[in-house]
Parts: sequence; C-alpha cells; structure tokens
Amino acid sequence: MIRRLFQHLRHDVRGATMVEFAVIATPLCMILLGLTDFGYRSYVDSMVEGTLHRAARMATVGNKTPDQIDDFVRSQLSTFSSNGTVTITKKSYYQFSNVDKSEPLCASAGADLNNNGAVDIGDCYQDINNNGTWDQDSSKNGIGGSDDIVFYSVSLTSPRVVPLGNLLGWADTQTISANTLMRNQPYGSQAAPPERKRT
Repeated sequence: MIRRLFQHLRHDVRGATMVEFAVIATPLCMILLGLTDFGYRSYVDSMVEGTLHRAARMATVGNKTPDQIDDFVRSQLSTFSSNGTVTITKKSYYQFSNVDKSEPLCASAGADLNNNGAVDIGDCYQDINNNGTWDQDSSKNGIGGSDDIVFYSVSLTSPRVVPLGNLLGWADTQTISANTLMRNQPYGSQAAPPERKRT
C-alpha cells in the first residue's frame, strides 16, 4: 500500500511548477528590488548634482543671499525625501592655489623660528582667511566676495526607497553627496590680499 503510494507520488508532476517558482521567486524579487534601489539612487544622484550646479551658479553670480540659495537647495531636494537631511557646506578661498591647503609660512628668512616646517608660536605665516590665527584649512565660511573661489557641497541623507538594508547587509539610510568649485563673478573689487602675521 505504502509502496504504491510512493510510486504514484513519484510520477505525479502536479504542483511542480509551484515549487520551481517558489525556488526562483525569492532571488528574482531580490534582484528586482536591488535594481529598483540602484536606479532610484542614480536618479537622485543626478538630481543632487544638478541642484548643486544651479545653486553654485546662483552663489557665484551674486544676486542671491546665502539663505536664499540654501532654501532653494532644500526645496529642490525635499521632493525626493520629506524625512531626509540636507547638509550644505560653503567655503570660499582667495585663489585656486589655496583650496584645501593650510595657511603657508612666510617666504622671508626667520619665518620658521624652529626650522621644523611646522607652525609654532612666533612663526610668521600668511593669514589667508584673515581670522587672526593659523588654520589647517585656509578657507573662509560662506560664499565669499568678488573673484573668490567658492567650494559648494551638498549631501542628502535619506531612508532607502526599498527597505532591504538588514536583509542585504546595507545601511537603512543612504547618503548622496556632490560638490563643486567655482569662481565668483567680479561684481565688485576683490578684497585685499591676506596679511602676514606671527603666531
């Protein structure tokens, strides 16, 4: 009796398609959800990049205040994530050669009292950002003035569109960043060059 039942089951192929579909459906769904997440991220990435370039152009032309530019960026990116966080960084430099560089020691003799290549008390340095102290980054906060170089950076941190973070080992949020460097239009005369000071 049992033997006949097993023989009957062995030749019964009804439901085989359901089992095969169950085996294939899970990885197929994971691939489709992963492609959806990747595609959406690429789309948002291009929108962040485009918003950044429009905002940087507004900043360098000089007809908008920094707050108006920040509001523009936030309003453009809020369409992608109402519960996302937009971070905006604006720094200005006197010239391109100062970007992401520390304030240099003076070229004159006796500028480096300890002769160690580092800035110590009493050393002469160029105060490029005119804040009265030596800085590792020679930038000023904000969009600067005429002919200054503006570093503008935007980051959008938001939850993933497909909640697969824990399942695939991804973070539950994603951060998309873009930055650009532009020179302000000469809508006035550029500020005086930096002074030499001692620490």
